[in-house]
Amino acid sequence: MTRADARRALRSAARFYAVQALFQMESSGQSVDAVRQEFETHRIGAEAEGEAWVEADLPLFRKLVEMAVDRQAAIDQLTDRALVAKWPIARIDPTLRALFRAAGAELVDGDTPPRVVITEFVQIAQAFFPEGREPKFVNAVLDHMAREQRPEAF
Repeated sequence: MTRADARRALRSAARFYAVQALFQMESSGQSVDAVRQEFETHRIGAEAEGEAWVEADLPLFRKLVEMAVDRQAAIDQLTDRALVAKWPIARIDPTLRALFRAAGAELVDGDTPPRVVITEFVQIAQAFFPEGREPKFVNAVLDHMAREQRPEAF
């Protein structure tokens, strides 16, 4: 594996963990600090019951989780504008909500090319919903969000 491939794998894992952390925060009511600490101590790169968790780009993980929380209202509004009127973000699956918040944080930040963000989060949707239509839905919503947030990239 090349150095670039290894970096991509760490960044992909950070995105996946960010979605999981945001989902956990919403479903459990835990604070961002508590969930971040749990992931960094007991999940990312840890081993539990003989099963190893994958390493991740910790700065990216932290940034996505923090930004998703700090800018949640703006990210949710961006997501709502990409959804049909009958399905505001509050009505969609909590896993998808977490995914849109993590992806929205990365789109709002502006460092990563939008096409990379879309591809990465569609792959995460495929991991969570391997048999469903959700990955296509995620692709469409994120494309709309990216075009609104960063039109110069298209």
